Amino acid sequence: MTRSLAGRRIVVPETREIDVLCGMLERLGAEVLRCPLVGIRDVADPGPVVAWLERFVATPPDDLILFTGEGVQRLHRLAVARGLADGFVAGMAQTRTVVRGPKPARRLRELGVTPDLAAAPPTMAGIVASLEPDDLAGRRVALQLYPEAPGDLIDFLRRRGAAADPVLPYEYASAADDGRVLDTIAAMAAGTVDLVTFTSSPQLRRLRQVARTHGQEAELAEGLAKTRIAAVGPVVAAAVAAAGGTVAIAPPDNFHMRPMVNAIAAALG
Repeated sequence: MTRSLAGRRIVVPETREIDVLCGMLERLGAEVLRCPLVGIRDVADPGPVVAWLERFVATPPDDLILFTGEGVQRLHRLAVARGLADGFVAGMAQTRTVVRGPKPARRLRELGVTPDLAAAPPTMAGIVASLEPDDLAGRRVALQLYPEAPGDLIDFLRRRGAAADPVLPYEYASAADDGRVLDTIAAMAAGTVDLVTFTSSPQLRRLRQVARTHGQEAELAEGLAKTRIAAVGPVVAAAVAAAGGTVAIAPPDNFHMRPMVNAIAAALG
């Protein structure tokens, strides 16, 4: 696949691992247009997160549901800062851990904890389906949520008699300024971009928000129609569909950047 993407112009909206993704694409010869859409930062008030960690360490719950690798990493980082890291890891080791996808699973393994249950598919609905056969009455369930997460899972747990204890360890922030985002939308609408690579659903939300704010919703719709779209996994693919786009390229089962790049090279090379 050496230089298999030579001459291709690819928009990369990734933020945290933008250098990694851009590097993989550039090594294959692609011209990369960087447009980081969403930044991630710790919540402004860490007090509720610290209190959640203290509860977890003092009395580990029956179940721990983890949605994102970012959440696991930030919880552990705060636990280290507050002298709770050993208790946090020990508590996770004795708790049934449920992960939505491969990223939280990988972060757990890096801490020496093996996930007990992986949702299939790796979505909110997949977690609900995985827990559906269980008797949850009276169980204490800790949840690491992500910004703007729907309340479906908490509602499900409460209907089944479980006590839910959610925590939100990070929040989203704007990354690229609106001008760069609008330039990217214009390039897509003009048909001068071969591919856009979405790696998280908040990227789609920011793109739509900027288009709506500046009256460019029709141009965004045109850009999504003209530009081939790659999505790293089913959660992102659902966000693409909600934005009016159609995913043309996605890894078949391993929802990471490398398999996505391999799929892109196979499709465009």
